[in-house]
Order: sequence, then C-alpha cells, then structure tokens
Amino acid sequence: MKNSISNQSGLTLLSWIVVIIFLLFQIVIAMNVIPVYMTDSSVAAVMKELPDDRTAQDASSKKLKALIAKRLNINSVYTVKPDDIKIKKGRGENIVTIEYEPRGKLVGTLDFIVTFKHEARIKTR
Repeated sequence: MKNSISNQSGLTLLSWIVVIIFLLFQIVIAMNVIPVYMTDSSVAAVMKELPDDRTAQDASSKKLKALIAKRLNINSVYTVKPDDIKIKKGRGENIVTIEYEPRGKLVGTLDFIVTFKHEARIKTR
C-alpha cells in the first residue's frame, strides 16, 4: 500500500478539466478588459501632452474641451464623452479632469465596470 501511493504523481483528468476551465475563464476576462486599459493609455497620453501644448495654453475653456475631444477622437477613444471632461479655472492655470467609467460584458450576465480619472494642469498665458 505504501509503495503504490509513492508512485502516483500528476493530476487526474478531473483536475486537468478544472485547471483548463479556470485558464479559459482568465483568458476571457483578459480579452475583454485589456482593450479598456489600452484605451485608457491613449487618454493618459493625451492628458500628458496637454501642459506643453501652446494651443491648449491659449485656449478658452470651451475651445480646450473641443481640442481634447478632437484628440481623443483622433486616437479612437469613443468611451470618453464631452460630459466626462471637466475644466476648472485656477490661478494662472486650467485644471482639466477626465473621469469616466467604461462598462462591458464578460460572460453571460456577468459585467464589469472600470473607473478612471486623469488630471492635467495647463498654465495659461
């Protein structure tokens, strides 16, 4: 009896099925969530470039919002709506905040919500 237990190794068929189902579920989650984070990296890149942009420094709040919306549209970012872009005037600067929540489906009735918030301070002239 002791000899047969020490010779056994590896997973049973049922264990392999459980592992494969777990890995497939992880792949499905990754395939649905990774594009959301890739889109957010485009939003972050647009926000990172704003403080150094001369047209953004000279623009009014309305023109600045239109400029940001145009750049997001060029980068194929459609999840950020114009209402998600907030511009607050400070002392010698405009504070631009983009806060949005993309939503999506994972499997069946299982959904996901991801919250992002980016902020940029643009010196005015």
